[in-house]
Amino acid sequence: MSRIGKKPVKIPAGVKVELNGQLLKISGSSSSLTLDVHQIIKVAYDSEASEINVSRTGDERFARSMHGTIRAHIANMVEGVTKGFEKKLLIYGTGYGVKVQGSDLSLSVGYASAKMVKIPQSVTVDITTPNSRGNDVPAEFILRSPDKYAVGQFASVVRRIRPPEPYLGKGIRYAHEVVKRKVGKAFGTGA
Repeated sequence: MSRIGKKPVKIPAGVKVELNGQLLKISGSSSSLTLDVHQIIKVAYDSEASEINVSRTGDERFARSMHGTIRAHIANMVEGVTKGFEKKLLIYGTGYGVKVQGSDLSLSVGYASAKMVKIPQSVTVDITTPNSRGNDVPAEFILRSPDKYAVGQFASVVRRIRPPEPYLGKGIRYAHEVVKRKVGKAFGTGA
């Protein structure tokens, strides 16, 4: 039995749960998320105890692996509609910057022209510092969404445009990311 899968998911006040067959919809004050649960997993909502219980129909390997996974998805959905998820990204490099143009994110990160990335509908972008100042003060922006997958996927797409390089540390990185720096070439005095 999965230790994670057998723990019930507590539903806080103000969160509405709708279970229609294998389709689970969780709604909060400002957003709602849906999950199509695999038929090998049974989801039950207990409105009196205000919790969701997840169980599996069989004991095959796939059923055991999905048991904890589905429970974790449901817990993330509940947290997403109540608090939401966010990823903070930093851009280091002289002349590098970020801005929102309509429904696109424009990144000036050392290419001949700015790179444009389409912002997903469920993700919002909050720019705190639009331009970096040298290699000391980075440009900062925060991606927010009730969907944990959407915010993480979009953050990785943005980071992939210009990953941090190891010599000067220029590029796009997560706020908590530590970039291992390399020492440049040392020139000796030739004889």
